[in-house]
Amino acid sequence: MKIKSKLILGIGLLFAMIALLTILSSVFVNKLSGDTKNILVANYNTLDYSRQMLIAVNGSFTANDDKSSFEINLKKQQQNITEPGEKEFTEQLTAHFEKLEKSPSDTSLVNSINFDITNIMLVNMQAIHRKSTIAQQTADKAIFWIVLVGTICFLIAFTLLINLPGNVGNPVKELTESIKAIAAQNYKERVHFEKHNEFGELADAFNTMAQKLEEYKTSNIEKLMMEKKRIETLVNNMSDPVIGLDERRKFIFMNDMALKIAGLQQENVIGKFVQDVAMNNDLVRSLAQDLFSNDQRVNDNKPIKIYADNKESYFKKEIIHINIIPTGEKQEKQIGTVILLQNITPYKELDFAKTNFIATVSHELKTPISSIKMSLQLLENKQVGELNTEQESLVESIKEDAGRLLKITGELLNMTQVESGAVQMNIIASDAREIVDYAVNANKSAAEQKQIKFKINALDHLPKVLADTDKTSWVLTNLLSNAIRYSYDNSIIDIDVKTENDKINFTVTDTGQGISPQYVDKIFNRYFRIPGTKNEGTGLGLSISKEFIEAQGGTINVKSEFGAGSKFSFVLNSQPFNKDNVKKMKA
Repeated sequence: MKIKSKLILGIGLLFAMIALLTILSSVFVNKLSGDTKNILVANYNTLDYSRQMLIAVNGSFTANDDKSSFEINLKKQQQNITEPGEKEFTEQLTAHFEKLEKSPSDTSLVNSINFDITNIMLVNMQAIHRKSTIAQQTADKAIFWIVLVGTICFLIAFTLLINLPGNVGNPVKELTESIKAIAAQNYKERVHFEKHNEFGELADAFNTMAQKLEEYKTSNIEKLMMEKKRIETLVNNMSDPVIGLDERRKFIFMNDMALKIAGLQQENVIGKFVQDVAMNNDLVRSLAQDLFSNDQRVNDNKPIKIYADNKESYFKKEIIHINIIPTGEKQEKQIGTVILLQNITPYKELDFAKTNFIATVSHELKTPISSIKMSLQLLENKQVGELNTEQESLVESIKEDAGRLLKITGELLNMTQVESGAVQMNIIASDAREIVDYAVNANKSAAEQKQIKFKINALDHLPKVLADTDKTSWVLTNLLSNAIRYSYDNSIIDIDVKTENDKINFTVTDTGQGISPQYVDKIFNRYFRIPGTKNEGTGLGLSISKEFIEAQGGTINVKSEFGAGSKFSFVLNSQPFNKDNVKKMKA
């Protein structure tokens, strides 16, 4: 039977039983009401009339009031005859009353009237007893049928209460569990309802869906396996190492090149946590350093040096966190990480060759340039011989070119040291004012040529700065040289030295042409020169300055307003405060 039919039948039957109980109760109540009304209306009134007539006849009957009362109640009785035999007794009473009216002193007539009234009362009392018995029977019958019908209604309602929720709820619960199983990709799940109702139809539809899903899954496993093998083959044949991890940092795959350079076997890696493998493998430990970073893509610009293919090889590391939004969800979820190692050994070898070539050429050029400068100094010595005006001009031009070449070769040598990692820092507690004075004296001649003045703003008792004096002086000298080069004649260059939170801040501010906004972020790049500039240079000075300052644990930055000048500053750590330093400064 259909669930809908069951519900209609059960609820309809219950409704019919309730209606039957209501009708039955109404019928019996109306019947009891009728029986009671008959007793009250007919028999009770007759007894009352009879009582009044007895009072009147046994009183002073000759009195008008008693006679009148008797006549009134007699007439009422004549109109209220309802029981068998009551009419005859009423007629006898009427006849005796008429005789008594004619012979008021006849006591036998009074006795006859009392006898008649007593008979009338007896008839009505018997009728009341009979009707009471009928009413009691009606009440008993009503109670029986109401209890019977009520019991049947209760049993039906109780049966519906026990069976109906289970008939509806149990299949729904079973179907819900099956749906959860399907959601968990258990496509073998089936629902079995023996009854042919709506749930049976729903089970058939559900089973059909599960069967099709199972067929779809089975039919796609072969394709998925083929695609998996294809991807694994592509990854394994890549010339660069590739490593894959799941969301729990377990190894999913590691291609042949990655296994080769790490010196690992696939069976000893796959399925293991990266922390466990990193404990016994330096390469994996190095690769795992940035795995727990919050950045979505972590790229370390410093190449990783690995001994592979019987030589030192260099790889660029790139870590990519794979995030997806699962179907039906809104929150992004990380499902794994891929580590890519790009083999940059050929480029590194070319870079080494370039660095060695520049270092060799610069070193070889430095000696003849120094000789040229020494020869120029001898030419300027009047003891060697007098020079005419044109010769002096030529010597000065050669001197400037030689100085420029010497500066370029110096910058190139510094850059080769930076690139090769051969820069040695001798960081000691140095006097910040001495560094400033050295840079100012080194640029004094160039400033005088353009009539530029230096304005030094520094406290008399600055704390010592922790720095490599030579490298820091070279940086400040380079900043002042650039400021002079790009400043207008007769201008002022400000040099500020101040303390900031246990650090020393050196600032060089000029009022020259400034730097265009699109080039501000590029001026510290190697070999970068602002397009359109007429001043010559290698584009290495600021890059070397940045390397020197950062190697000392400091920072360097620039602020520039195009057309209004630039402000270059670098910050280095100062010597920790102690009482001995205070005494020395006061002394």
